[in-house]
Amino acid sequence: MTLPSLVAQKRPIDHSSYDIWKNISSADISKSGNHIFYTVSPQEGDGYVELKDQKNRLLQRFERGTAPKMTKGEDFLITLIKPAFKDTREAKIKKKKSEDFPKDTLTIFKLENREQVTFGPIKSYKLAYDATNYLAYTQDIAKSTEKTDSTKNKTDSSSNAKKTPPAKKENVLVLYNLYKKDTVQFWKTDSYFFSNDEKYLAFTKKTGPKDSSDIDGLYLYDLAKKSVKKISNGKGVYKNILFDDQSNRLSFLADKSPDKALQKDFKLYLYNIGQQDSAHIIVDKNTKGVPTEWYVSGDGQLGFDQKSDRLFFGLAPIPPVKDTTLVEFENAKVDIWHWQDDYLMTQQLVNLKRDLGKSYDAVYNLQSGQIIALIDDSFDRTSYTDDATQEWILATSTAGNRIAYQWQAYQLQDVYAISTRTGEKRIIKSKWQGQAHLSPDASYIVLFDETNGNWYSHEIASGNEQLLNKGLQVGFANEENDMPTASPSYGIAAWAEDNKGIYINDRYDIWYFSLDGKKQKSITNQFGRTNKIVFRALLIKDGTPRNRTAKIKENTALWLTSFNETNKENGIFSLMPAKKQNPKEIIQDKFTFKNFKTDENGKVYIYTKENYTSSPDLYVNKDFKIEQRLTDINPQQEEYNWGTAELIAWTTPNGHQAEGILYKPENFDPNKKYPIIAYFYETLSQGLYTYQAPAPTPSRLNIPYYVSNEYLVFAPDIHYQTGHPGKSAEEYINSGMRYLAKNTWVDSTKMAIQGQSWGGYQVAHLITRTNMYAAAWTGAPVVNMTSAYGGIRWGTGMSRQFQYEKTQSRLGATLWEDRDLYIENSPLFFMDQVTTPVAIMHNDNDGAVPWYQGIEMFTALRRLGKPAWLLNYNGDDHNLIQRQNRKDIQIRQSQFFDHFLKGKPAAKWIKSGVPATKKGIDWGFDQQ
Repeated sequence: MTLPSLVAQKRPIDHSSYDIWKNISSADISKSGNHIFYTVSPQEGDGYVELKDQKNRLLQRFERGTAPKMTKGEDFLITLIKPAFKDTREAKIKKKKSEDFPKDTLTIFKLENREQVTFGPIKSYKLAYDATNYLAYTQDIAKSTEKTDSTKNKTDSSSNAKKTPPAKKENVLVLYNLYKKDTVQFWKTDSYFFSNDEKYLAFTKKTGPKDSSDIDGLYLYDLAKKSVKKISNGKGVYKNILFDDQSNRLSFLADKSPDKALQKDFKLYLYNIGQQDSAHIIVDKNTKGVPTEWYVSGDGQLGFDQKSDRLFFGLAPIPPVKDTTLVEFENAKVDIWHWQDDYLMTQQLVNLKRDLGKSYDAVYNLQSGQIIALIDDSFDRTSYTDDATQEWILATSTAGNRIAYQWQAYQLQDVYAISTRTGEKRIIKSKWQGQAHLSPDASYIVLFDETNGNWYSHEIASGNEQLLNKGLQVGFANEENDMPTASPSYGIAAWAEDNKGIYINDRYDIWYFSLDGKKQKSITNQFGRTNKIVFRALLIKDGTPRNRTAKIKENTALWLTSFNETNKENGIFSLMPAKKQNPKEIIQDKFTFKNFKTDENGKVYIYTKENYTSSPDLYVNKDFKIEQRLTDINPQQEEYNWGTAELIAWTTPNGHQAEGILYKPENFDPNKKYPIIAYFYETLSQGLYTYQAPAPTPSRLNIPYYVSNEYLVFAPDIHYQTGHPGKSAEEYINSGMRYLAKNTWVDSTKMAIQGQSWGGYQVAHLITRTNMYAAAWTGAPVVNMTSAYGGIRWGTGMSRQFQYEKTQSRLGATLWEDRDLYIENSPLFFMDQVTTPVAIMHNDNDGAVPWYQGIEMFTALRRLGKPAWLLNYNGDDHNLIQRQNRKDIQIRQSQFFDHFLKGKPAAKWIKSGVPATKKGIDWGFDQQ
């Protein structure tokens, strides 16, 4: 039997295939690198957790497990066990109350002897940061309120016998010793927290309003002494319980106002462990140093510095209290928009909860008792170093410059260095457009100026400023930015270990700059630019890749990720930063590598590896020398007609070199003719080696489904000319499709286009300019830039003006400066030219594009007698959120393209629609 005939026997993906496709999450590696654990989850159904060793030996599998964690000594793995999917589904069908739904259980696995202990049902669990011996969990336990009556006839079943009321359940905190297996229970608990070193467990107790017992308050349990102490008494709200690093002090916020108080009154408490009988108030609204009409914010975050000398907390203006004597139904409900408001009323309403909870940083000196309010409500953000003992913090303010964000997509900011010791505010930059970063030792602020693309260092103590990239011909602003706005930087790679320098990315390479401005060098030797390879430092801190707070050791080997812009391959290179040498290739392959984690010594790495034909499985690699595959999560893919992905290059009519991805069926036959669908957004070719699981999508094209069902799919890159995004789409998409149509295996009479959001706009534009497409599908399109220009992005409350003037729509002018551009790029004005049948999806809860845009398109086409359909998934968003809606649109979209591109009979919803009288009864899927 020949290989093509084997392929031909594979079945196509259908709409029942999605749920079984799995993904990996919560992948982690132990500190020693000896143990690897991860969660495998289907799109719908029951997943599992697996624990393996470095040699890929399965130590244990936990059915329905999720979110696994390992103790510091690697003796125990703890995982939640979710209820069976079918049981939860059944509870939803029966509309049970939340308390009657199936609950999670907790499993503890001891690696030494494979012993397994399970508790449940539980509500939550926690481990200390350096968990070794204990865990804590909460659960509801029934406690009978009826006293035992020894004289009662237990066998009495007469009609006069009283029915025993169900036992009342109470929240119980259970402290469990992992080695000894003994437990301690604390009843009527509310919240609980471990100290990082596992010395103490703090918890609150909370009773109902009718409970007259005196047990409400905050408690501290000493795990070594097995003793509990009440350290704060009284009913109320206890928040942000925090231990210092040495577990010598504990701080928290508490509001003990009466339940019906109209205004909360949080106070900041401190407890010196082992030195005091109870916690005491150190800051309230009347404390010296708290601004007039301000109070302690209940939403502020607490933080001790490393020496436990200072305590950071939040202050906020006291909000006005609503007059409860006013009769609600006699008062107007009105929003008053003012042209000089910092933010539009829609933004204010969207952010109302956040704004009411805003707090402003302050610091309490635990030695002197001095309070310093660091910022007020004119500031937007603060930035601290990892070492909170340092004097300076970075703060920015956009006060006075906020309104212009409505159209320019950025806010000019004033940049300050603020002393945490004196409160002094030093202005570093005024009306700055760009980024600002605080050095790890808080001695410098490093700034990127978006107006000229330069990096600067500013020494806080002296005020001296240096241009870091002075004399270099290499640019550090985004070279590919085709929007009519200033280009952002490529970001910081890391800081120098000695705090005297910084590593900064250009498009391809990584540069070292000393903060005094005296040294500059490309540690990648500009090898990236020469070979069009993008290098980025692979730095992992606390288990997560991060660069802004990470440091590079000059004499220690550095791993780099790579992306080759020419062939789209990815890989790993190594480099010794102190040496002048080219990066050394370790891995360079037709795959994408993601989700890196490493052990404590940075020797053993785990990551996922994927391309279009290979599912993203988990791999382990020691020093990137020997790669070991750990999982095979989607073996069922072999049963299906899958596909291939290849890079296509062509020249556009105006002479631009263009690229795109062509997806073909696995059983591709060059002697056949295939229908083809173009799917696009902006640039997609960087995803050549990205896996795409067959899944019900938010409304973009489900590429694996169509390829498996013998369509060709083309994903072209689009580059834009300011003022003419529509023509740019024509330039790249249409020319790419015409280029492919020259092949005998492309049916040029059966070509279609599909796009969502910005892609949806381009679909709408293209069908007004050409009749080359047999069908089109557009999701959430803007069709009228004149009305959308004045619209609102309801998800954020922001005006849409910035999008047209400065960002994605790329018009580069206001409506009044060049209204002809707005009309040229508004498909609505050219709907009379449409000959292509088009389906529109636009939902009534779209938070990005006002759904009246879809209505404008549909009603125009309807008025003109053009074939058009509008799908509104009630209450859903810009991109579909609800899975049932995602499944529905896959069916309708495939029926739509199958009809217009393959000649299959039209489904009922296409031929005659579904009237409101049959909504929810007849789905219109049947073919007529």
